Amino acid sequence: MVAVLLVLAIGLPRWWEWEVYSHSTPDPSNVPPLHSLWEPKVGPGTVPALLIALLGWRYGPSLAERLSWSRLLVASYVVGVAWLFALAYVDGAEGVTRVLGNPYEYLETARTVTDVPAMIDEYVSRIPYAAEPDNWVTHIAGHPPGALLFFVVLDRLGLGGDDAAAVVVILIGATVPAAVLSTLRTLGAEPAARRAAPFLTLGPAAVWMAVSADAVFAAVAAWGLAALAVAATRRTSAALVGWSVLAGVVLGSCLLLSYGLALLGFLALAVLAAGRSWRPLPVAAISATAPILAMAAFGYTLWEAFPVLRERYLDGLAADRPATYWWWGNLAALCLSAGPVLGAALGRLAALGRQADRTVLLLAGAAVATIVAADASGMSKAEVERIWLPFVPWLLVATAVLPGRWRQWGLALQLVCALVVQHLLYTSW
Repeated sequence: MVAVLLVLAIGLPRWWEWEVYSHSTPDPSNVPPLHSLWEPKVGPGTVPALLIALLGWRYGPSLAERLSWSRLLVASYVVGVAWLFALAYVDGAEGVTRVLGNPYEYLETARTVTDVPAMIDEYVSRIPYAAEPDNWVTHIAGHPPGALLFFVVLDRLGLGGDDAAAVVVILIGATVPAAVLSTLRTLGAEPAARRAAPFLTLGPAAVWMAVSADAVFAAVAAWGLAALAVAATRRTSAALVGWSVLAGVVLGSCLLLSYGLALLGFLALAVLAAGRSWRPLPVAAISATAPILAMAAFGYTLWEAFPVLRERYLDGLAADRPATYWWWGNLAALCLSAGPVLGAALGRLAALGRQADRTVLLLAGAAVATIVAADASGMSKAEVERIWLPFVPWLLVATAVLPGRWRQWGLALQLVCALVVQHLLYTSW
């Protein structure tokens, strides 16, 4: 099914000469459904990437079962960092920096911010195209101010160079597997976590995680859900309240990084259901408003910004992107980002139903609901290989239900997909 979807998503626009506007620049080398161009190459990262892929395929699944828990978390992080860097360096040093250094991204603008309160106060007024020449560039206009503030902070800390910021993004993004694994273990699903660990650490999502600010968003979201899992499993009131407050503040901060992360609500509810406790919900929900209200005190109100953003979104390239293609083209892009094994994993999970691990079923099911809602919203036409990165790890939790005889070859498929995408395409994110 995934293979058919990918063939149709890539082939139909070429066979029917259907312009789907997957890329902002019309070009015969565009390769929908990805925001990418056809550009085969090899580079400095090719050999390290092949070596990591081979060793990961051969030893990853068995080591995930045998290592102590702390060593598994460390290994997932170290291998993840190496995998992100190796794939990015297939394009040379520019492969790490070209996205963050793009003037349509956050970093260049972050370096010019001298008055943070004034920036927040005028944020909404600078979203529309009508605010030209003072309107925000694409990515800043498309996100709440928390995303820009992150890079402002990096710049103030002396990490505002393209190289330094890229390293920070990679080091933060590589913590996502550890956060998801910790969540599973906290919720009593350690065996499932071990089975899913290689798929969470090694896969094609790394092509975009290595160079995108969405990797940071994914990490913040993952650790917020991990904190919520701890809150749901605490038995003393003090611990429950403390972890609930932390989870609420972190998850509330996600709404200041990306509007789409409001859909984390599905996963938050799944975490509480898996933890068999709803007691953290009111504390976490109230705490989640703290960062939003704090930003409102400086003049940025989330509820006023979103309608303005939607207007700009519809005034831009999204208006030309045909919904009839992108409703399912998005899913094809997701299968390239999450990896082609996703279809088999979700199919197996659906077939098992209630016989599957309850935590896996709840988390992966919530991730599917999140994707359905995002796709149906009409605010995610194309570029979802980057936009949906915060949801990809939770979908990949479903790989824990793959039969043992499938897992190693499923991992090989993931690794081959990552290598093929990185070596044949120029990915814009």
